[in-house]
This record gives sequence, C-alpha cells and structure tokens, in this order.
Amino acid sequence: MSFTDEEIAYLRSQPLARLATVAGDGQPDVVPVAFEFDGTHFWIGGAGAQVLRTRKFRNIGAGGVKVSLVVDDLVSLQPFVARGIRVYGVADEPVERAGMVGPGIYSRVTPAVSWSWNLSGEPVGDTWYDSRRAEH
Repeated sequence: MSFTDEEIAYLRSQPLARLATVAGDGQPDVVPVAFEFDGTHFWIGGAGAQVLRTRKFRNIGAGGVKVSLVVDDLVSLQPFVARGIRVYGVADEPVERAGMVGPGIYSRVTPAVSWSWNLSGEPVGDTWYDSRRAEH
C-alpha cells in the first residue's frame, strides 16, 4: 500500500505512535513507541537486548504478527483539533539495525491498510461536520 504526500509528511513530523499487539491468550496490549517511517515501512524498537523482553516483542515473537499503529496529535484544545493516521499491518521478526535511537533491535511493520483523518488540522464541530457531509 502507499501513503499520500500529505500522510507521509505527517508521519515524518511525529515522533511517537501507539502500537497494539495481541498475546497468545488473546489479551490486547497497547504501548507508546518511538518509530521511524521510511516511506514504505514503519520501524519500531530500541537499543539493547532488553527490547526483546518487552511485551510487544514477546507477542510478535509468539506469532502475534498482526499489529495496529496509531500516530496522532492534538493541534489545539480550543478549538478542539485532532488529527492522525491508523494503520493495520504485519510485524516482522526483530533484526539488528541502526535505527531512530541508534544501533539496536527493530521490527519492521508492513502496512496493509490505513485511515487518516483531519491532517489539514481543521477545527472539529458542527460546521466542520456539516461541510464534510456536503462534500460527500
């Protein structure tokens, strides 16, 4: 899958995401992560072997390779302006590489489908929703 230029610019402007994985017993887990986006894949991980002991990597290593990633932010509270991108994808087994926090252990996430909202940073409210309905 591919992302629009606007989505790529947004992804590259954000330092944190939330990653959801699922354990073998079906328990979902979500955790904030630093990430890299190379234009095609997301990379999550960090320095040191202790990264492999995190729940996210234990879940991936146990076969829970379907993951969800949310990158979002609040532009403003007054008026309320939120924007973001949600991604469903597949995580690969961790590999050693130089990443966002230096040499370490990282897993590549290949996106399968994504949804983005309000990347232009429009205020949320009746006026915004009414104008969006008129477009469709």
